[in-house]
Amino acid sequence: MKSNVGGLDKILRIAAGLGLIGATAAGVLPAWGYIGVVPLITGLMGWCPIYPILGLSTCPIKK
Repeated sequence: MKSNVGGLDKILRIAAGLGLIGATAAGVLPAWGYIGVVPLITGLMGWCPIYPILGLSTCPIKK
């Protein structure tokens, strides 16, 4: 798996994931908020399985 998630994308994914999980744990959102695990994991791994299908990458080109 080649990294396809860049720096800002990682930060936003991690923040969104933690926000959804935290809001669900606090009782603000119903159980569907635990879907925040998905952006959290993809942000931490640096790889999104949807990006290759769509032909996208936010990771800068490494020379």
